[in-house]
Formats: sequence, C-alpha cells, structure tokens
Amino acid sequence: MKRAKLNVANHDRDSAGLHYVYPVVSRRAGGVSVGINLNVNQACNWRCIYCQVPNLTVGTAPPVDMALLEAELRSFLQELLQGDYMLQKVPEGARRINDIALSGDGEPTSAQEFLQVVALIGKIKQELILPAHIKSILITNGSLLHRLNVQQGLQLLSQFNGEVWFKLDRASTAGMEKINNTQASMEKVRKNIATSIALCPTWLQTCWFAMDGLAPSKQDEDDYLHFVAGLIQENIHPQGVLLYSIARPSHQAEASRLAALTAQQLELFADRIRALGLTVKVSP
Repeated sequence: MKRAKLNVANHDRDSAGLHYVYPVVSRRAGGVSVGINLNVNQACNWRCIYCQVPNLTVGTAPPVDMALLEAELRSFLQELLQGDYMLQKVPEGARRINDIALSGDGEPTSAQEFLQVVALIGKIKQELILPAHIKSILITNGSLLHRLNVQQGLQLLSQFNGEVWFKLDRASTAGMEKINNTQASMEKVRKNIATSIALCPTWLQTCWFAMDGLAPSKQDEDDYLHFVAGLIQENIHPQGVLLYSIARPSHQAEASRLAALTAQQLELFADRIRALGLTVKVSP
C-alpha cells in the first residue's frame, strides 16, 4: 500500500507509529521536523483556543520512558538518513531534516525528565554525526522558565545548535487569558523571556488569527508592539518573531469561531514589528 505523504496541515502524532517521536513537514522550519511529544497524555498547563490537540486536559507530562524515547529517536533518525521514509512520505522539495523539536501535545518543559531529554538529543546528534545545520528546537509557552531543570535544559540546548520558540500570542493579561486561558502577568512573561534569551537563542512565536470574523484589534497590535519595544529597550533581544496563522483546525470549543488571516493581513502586522528593528518570518 502506498503511504500517504505528509503535508503542512497534517501533524499526526501517529504518522510514524511511534510513542514519542513523530515527523512533520513544518511551514516555519522549511523541511522535516522530527518532533518529540513528551505530553502523550494530551495534558498542558495552558489551553490555547486554537490548539489542535483533541481531548486536551489540564496537567503536566507523565513520566518519560527514557529507554523507549532513545530507541525511537535513534532508529527514526537513522531511517530518515538511510532508509526510504523521505522518498515514500515526504513531498519532493522538503526531503531534508531541518530540526529535532521538543513540541507535541502539551508543554514539554513540564516533564520532570526535561533536562535528561535535552541531553539525550545532544548525545544522539553527536553519535549519528548529524549535519551541523540540523537545529534542536524547544517550542514552549515559557511558563516554567523559573524551574532550575528547565533553565539547565535551555543552557544545554544552546550548546548543540539549539533555539527556543517562545509563545507570545498576545501581550496583555486580558489577551492572554482570552487566547491562552492563562492568568500570567506580563511582568512574569517578560522575566521568562529574558531568562530564555539569556540561556539560549530565542524567537517569539505568535499565532495571529481572526475570531468571530474579526482580526486582532489595533489595541492588540499596539499592546504587542509596546511590550516588544520594552524588551528591546531593556536590552532583551529575541532573534526575531515567527508570525503565523491557523493552518489546522482547532479541537477546542472555540473552533468554529476561529479563522486564518490572509498573507497580506499578516504582512501588515509584520511590517509594524519590523519597524522595531526585529526580523519577522511570516507563515500564512
């Protein structure tokens, strides 16, 4: 039977038939991203209204079977490098390993074994002599950056071409409560971003979309620009902003109220961010 090819709208965690490891074709990465899902219980400490995880629950990652994760990650990377998986399942033009990404069905830094997982990624990259361009990426809401093991993990991640994609969908307490269902203060967010940037190269990743037929308001934009400008003024410099919209349907109660923005709408906001002196990568 011919295998169905992956595409940017299919981030199926079971596409490789593994417990922790799954490949996706990433819009923002520009190739195959080898994902690691530590939150196999579909639990997260936030509930973003655009989240594509079905049956999402509030909680943390369960204990990680490190031996199983190591076996899966090593064997799947070997298959991508030496087997026919790329030819069979990846569209032509995207047949390159771009990164290994800690992402998945919840907040990866909530795993107690987070530091050990980061160390494992570095170990396997070294053992398999992976090309230097392959990044190690943490996709995070940044809410647990105060934990020592998370900080140690970021510091280690930076040693093998690592970077952090730090979620910042809105830059007001009310906006974050509406979009991410968290009551985090912007001061705490600022501190966590500063910590992340001090430990590892960090991008802000921002999901910008329409709700009830309306794009984010000018106030939403102004709040965001004011917050980011404040970071720069305090010498807190992210690598830039990864600005994107919805590509896959939400599995949250608000799904029917959400819609993607056009490339033109995203670019208009991106230009305002660029005026602050930041690089912005747009993914409609």
